Amino acid sequence: MASFKYESQVRAPLVDGSKDYHQVTEDIVRPIEAPPSRAWWIGFVISVALLLFGVYSIYREVTYGVGQWNLHKTIGWGWDITNFVWWVGIGHAGTLISAILLLFRQGWRTGVNRAAEAMTIFAVMCAGQFPIWHMGRVWMAFFVLPYPNTRGPLWVNFNSPLLWDVFAISTYFTVSLLFWYSGLIPDFATIRDRAKLKWRKLTYGLLAFGWTGSTKHWQRHESLSLVLAGLSTPLVLSVHTVVSFDFATSVVPGWHTTIFPPYFVAGAIFSGFAMVQTLLLVTRKVLALEDYITMEHIEVMNKVIVLTGSIVGIAYLTELFIAWYGQNPYEGYAFMKNRLDLFSPYGWSYWLMMACNVISPQIFWFRKLRRNIVVTFFMSVIVNIGMWFERFVIIVTSIYRDYIPSSWAVYYRPTIWEVGFYLGTFGLFFTCYFLFSKFFPVIAIAEIKHILKKSGESYKKEMGHVEKESADSLFHEVHAAHH
Repeated sequence: MASFKYESQVRAPLVDGSKDYHQVTEDIVRPIEAPPSRAWWIGFVISVALLLFGVYSIYREVTYGVGQWNLHKTIGWGWDITNFVWWVGIGHAGTLISAILLLFRQGWRTGVNRAAEAMTIFAVMCAGQFPIWHMGRVWMAFFVLPYPNTRGPLWVNFNSPLLWDVFAISTYFTVSLLFWYSGLIPDFATIRDRAKLKWRKLTYGLLAFGWTGSTKHWQRHESLSLVLAGLSTPLVLSVHTVVSFDFATSVVPGWHTTIFPPYFVAGAIFSGFAMVQTLLLVTRKVLALEDYITMEHIEVMNKVIVLTGSIVGIAYLTELFIAWYGQNPYEGYAFMKNRLDLFSPYGWSYWLMMACNVISPQIFWFRKLRRNIVVTFFMSVIVNIGMWFERFVIIVTSIYRDYIPSSWAVYYRPTIWEVGFYLGTFGLFFTCYFLFSKFFPVIAIAEIKHILKKSGESYKKEMGHVEKESADSLFHEVHAAHH
């Protein structure tokens, strides 16, 4: 009976329309072979303009020093580290969708994993810049790397979580890049074989590494995917755990919190899935890929968003409870006065964070709203605004008024060059994403074909009558066919 293994009709198809293998290839490769559309050019030019503004902002900071930012002795971390943690969080969904869902054999990941993996690479590229430029003397960046040197006892501080960040994020970036690229190889070969222009055939031929689609190639590809997924799974959990140690291992009230590791991981998945939703809703519309990024994909990701948003909400309430229960006056002041008091200087940011991250995702308990494109797009933007404010609240409200009133800071607001640097990373992210969507397949062709036979709409219709038959009649039909 194993030959009749298929997905239940109860599950909605993951590929809409009566698609065959050739149609799948045509639909996904079409945007690559066609000239760029006007919408693509507009988006690309805006992204490059933002990127150039970011480059100029960094030039100002390197030339004239960190004084170009509004950082000072009390608030030594501001927008730069807020944005660093935010971008690392954005990069979490890609590897989660790729690695953990691959190990659990979740078929719905195939429509969204390629774009999510690309998003991970670009987000980590954006994140890694903030600590480097934050140094001021950026040419000292190589001092964070623990390589053998002739400087006597001068080594990096292995007790510092900032060094752990270097290890965690560089490892995460490397494994994510390998995972993304290895998945692209069969699709590069497909584009190579269809190419009519010589330069295109040569370029994609080099990228495909001589892929022929033989059984041996597929066997090795499957093995590599599982090994990389096994390596990536602990990385998904460890990277943002290590980022949370930047704060949790300190003694600053509001940072010294043991709940940070799981809370940061849940928040990273929360914001990462929201960014995937933002990108994929635009991509599916612009590239006409509605049959492959279906309402089923959107609904499942909204379920993950409401789950992780609820976990983050529990973490917020746990922090408040412990601040009250612990009876530490400094911890209590950090939470009850600096954050919870709406009329304190930064109280508004705490309540904005609560509204965006805890209250608003609860609308996804309703199926009709989970499957509404406009609501989903709006909510995906709201969630990422809320998650940015979460990082801002943790960093700034904890240090601008800490132990001694004499060291309290005046109201912190970023300069135009801090904002410009942040906008520049958006420019880098979207420039890379636009180039990716133009020259690489946004959806994994080979993986869509793999699930087509059990999750495609046409196949489900053909198998509908089988589901209605009894097991005995089905057995007799198969037995008669074999004889």
